[in-house]
Amino acid sequence: MTRPLSIATHGQQEQQGREMTDSTGSVVRVGHIDLSFHDASAREVEAILTSHGHHVERSAAPHGEMFQRMRRGKIDMLVSAWLPTSHGGYLRPFEQAVRKVTVLYEPYCIWGVPEYVPADVAGVADLLRPEVSARMEKLIQGINPGAGISRFSKAIIEQYGLAAAGYHFEAGTEQDCFGRFEDAVAERRWVVIPLWHPQALHHRHKIRALEEPKGLLGGTDKATLIVRHDAEVRIGAPALAELSRLTIGNTRMSALDDALRRNAGLDSQPRKRGG
Repeated sequence: MTRPLSIATHGQQEQQGREMTDSTGSVVRVGHIDLSFHDASAREVEAILTSHGHHVERSAAPHGEMFQRMRRGKIDMLVSAWLPTSHGGYLRPFEQAVRKVTVLYEPYCIWGVPEYVPADVAGVADLLRPEVSARMEKLIQGINPGAGISRFSKAIIEQYGLAAAGYHFEAGTEQDCFGRFEDAVAERRWVVIPLWHPQALHHRHKIRALEEPKGLLGGTDKATLIVRHDAEVRIGAPALAELSRLTIGNTRMSALDDALRRNAGLDSQPRKRGG
């Protein structure tokens, strides 16, 4: 099951919020990790819940905090858990308390470079070649430290000995990471971005993944919609059945993320600068 591509503007979101408040159904507390593509996928889930008469109470938080909210019963549904690798450690302590409803898309992490970087810069190890190191920017700008890609990137820096050549990873916001990449592309600078599929930048640019033979990027996960068992009756079998048929896929997920970011003006927000 797929749904039409549609992301609301801020004004439309406020109107939708008022409509949700007027719902005569049960309240369903939907949480998502505070990144734009998780927000976009949550809206697909929320549309189904509202079509079944539920009032959606939405919230966002960083990775660790959102999983703790799920564990403590502060939310009913989480969109989504990347399993088994990226978020498995967050879910494992309370996995028996949740139902895995559906796989929305199949994410995987990469270290990527813009397509104009020569093809012989094919793998992470090539970053150490003198002629590559001389051109490549040394800051590997990431997102928040709780993300799987941030943990993986720190391991790559260490296990490939990249620090000796001046490379270093810094956590930051989405705007720090994505804005730095788009600035570099506009000026055709050589840059590495720690990223993942699906994500809005893949809808805008051709980004080549660097080979990473040590397996530090975690492989392909399943972005799994999870619901607490104690919320299933309140949500109801019809809504859960429709949610179990929901799939989005990586390509459409990137497009949804791109639409949300553009409509919400997220890419124009302030970010840190530097090299």
